[in-house]
Amino acid sequence: MALSHDAPLGESPAPTPESARAGGPPSTAVTPVAPVTPVTPADASPKASPKLILALAFAQFGAYLAVLTPVMVTLALRVSQIVPEADRGTALGQVLSVGALLAMLGNPVFGALSDRTTSRFGRRRPWLVGGMAAGLVGLLGVALGGSVPVLMAGWAVAQLGINATLAALTSCVPDLIPPQQQARVSGFIGITTSLAMIGGSVLAQVFSGSMALAFLVPGVIGLAAVGCLAVVIKDRPARAGAFEPYGVREFLRSFWVNPRRHPDFAWNFAGRFLVFTGASCVTSYQVYFLMDRLGYDDTAVTGKVLVGTLAMVVSIAAGSLLGGQLSDRSGRRKPYVLGSSLVMAVSLAMIATAQSFGMYVAALVVFGFGEGLYLSVDMALAAAVLPNPEESAKDMGVLNIGNALPQSLVPIVAPAFLAIGGGGNYGALFLFGAAAAVLGALAVQFIRSVK
Repeated sequence: MALSHDAPLGESPAPTPESARAGGPPSTAVTPVAPVTPVTPADASPKASPKLILALAFAQFGAYLAVLTPVMVTLALRVSQIVPEADRGTALGQVLSVGALLAMLGNPVFGALSDRTTSRFGRRRPWLVGGMAAGLVGLLGVALGGSVPVLMAGWAVAQLGINATLAALTSCVPDLIPPQQQARVSGFIGITTSLAMIGGSVLAQVFSGSMALAFLVPGVIGLAAVGCLAVVIKDRPARAGAFEPYGVREFLRSFWVNPRRHPDFAWNFAGRFLVFTGASCVTSYQVYFLMDRLGYDDTAVTGKVLVGTLAMVVSIAAGSLLGGQLSDRSGRRKPYVLGSSLVMAVSLAMIATAQSFGMYVAALVVFGFGEGLYLSVDMALAAAVLPNPEESAKDMGVLNIGNALPQSLVPIVAPAFLAIGGGGNYGALFLFGAAAAVLGALAVQFIRSVK
């Protein structure tokens, strides 16, 4: 497909930066950032239609159902089937790390390519549908693979494909949702991510006797969901020649937003990275926590994950709806990000000390409320600090490195914490996650252009 840059959907293209016309590196010129006026319902921007919001939510549900079900449950079980018990933690870390690394690299690259796509089908649709189709192929490889290298290769393809979809999907909020709705819509969409966690746990239990179906059914649902969004959105191709051709220089730019010129973007990135480091301790290691500390076997653990996920999702929904409504009404973002990050830190400390399933579920309820509050407001905060509205998919892809990188790094550093005191030290791992969440809460407070 032909590639070029253009303005986001529904916007007129802004003037091309001097550096882009000259073919040099990104311009050093800084556009002064005016103080952000609190968003109020009185803003004149036309509201997004319920049909569009529902389609975005369904697509988010499907994409995360496909990618979170393996991360939460089925990939750990698949590794456990083919690797001796003593080696399964290390093997899982290897598979997750490679996949997360490729997700981290792929998201901003696919976002930049999506911004530039001149296909007659538009610049988002090819990546929404094509990415999920590729992800389904990768999930098939994981389902049928019989060795760690094959699992690693399949998961890499799945992560690349699904992240191509997510790169296009994430840009739809700043592109298509007006500012006065962004926190509420983000909160609603955040609930669907939580529902995907429930759906993944249910599917893992329903298809516990067939690993192939446990991987493929979420992928098929994800493909159908993004297909519905592709039908609903008003997508158009990028305007040819608006930006430099995508070469090595632009490839490198896909991973970079200058923190000196855009410090608020940098602080938001740092906050995301640290908060998701804490969250990754839960998503990546809850199965082995339940098996090693609480003593559940392979058969029982999927049911326990489902119960914990159901409890957590109820609190995520409460946090998402409450946070989105209050933040949009007040026009303030930072206090809610601060509070939600600290709540997540408290919950991680609770998990670190949990000695029963009941204590673990209580901690997940607290974690879910904090995560829901965080997800609803952080997306609106991210949209407010984007450096260039014309490159929303690329810049949101850079921000999403802050989400993906912890999924790669946590499995690498986790064995060191688990080994403290002779092995199986989940308390040390989750306290590390709690400390990261606290630092993430503090980082966001240095943002100046958003209240």
